[in-house]
Amino acid sequence: MFASIAIEDRAATPGAHRAISPWLTMLDEGTTRLERSDPLALFDEWYRDAWAHEADANAMACATAGADGVPTVRFVLLKGRDERGFVFYTNFESRKGIEIAARPRASLAFHWKSLRRQVRVDGPTEPVSDAEADAYFATRPRDSQVAAWASRQSAPLPQRFDLERRFARYCREFEGGPVPRPPFWSGYRVIPETIEFWLDRPYRLHERILFRRADGGWAVGRLYP
Repeated sequence: MFASIAIEDRAATPGAHRAISPWLTMLDEGTTRLERSDPLALFDEWYRDAWAHEADANAMACATAGADGVPTVRFVLLKGRDERGFVFYTNFESRKGIEIAARPRASLAFHWKSLRRQVRVDGPTEPVSDAEADAYFATRPRDSQVAAWASRQSAPLPQRFDLERRFARYCREFEGGPVPRPPFWSGYRVIPETIEFWLDRPYRLHERILFRRADGGWAVGRLYP
């Protein structure tokens, strides 16, 4: 039970204070339920909420680091989530593919601004199976399938025309038949070791609830904002 406290309102007359006990009480409203939740089921619940309010709810920042330890980050799309982890697809010869090959770990971050929520996922990575990659690749629009062949992802591109010429080349090559998945294009699964749920609260007294793998289950705690 939170006690009523007073915090200085710097925008008000110097020395003025105001009681904020109503929102302090709200801080714990419903969040004890979050701590008792299975983090993967809780993610799915938040993810469904996000799709109801965000156009690209599956966009996530994906951070990796190479052999030199220098981190890089980019946005990718979540394309699968099950008990094993979080899946995205890419060119294995891209910078992130090379970095994951050197250090098979990744950190993901979702930010759903309209809901004032964030989720972070950290853990090792593993390649998805060929069957999983083939099944997903088959759902992509044909032009996107061709583009996977045309793009030498992360390699220097002298001019835009070179990419368009490669795209036209592979359009001709696969004309009249299915586009196979390139051998250098597949997916990674991030196996969560930690999952953190962040909720916006007034005065930057945000809530951070951290789940960590432990003894075949999940240990849960809170972090200072």
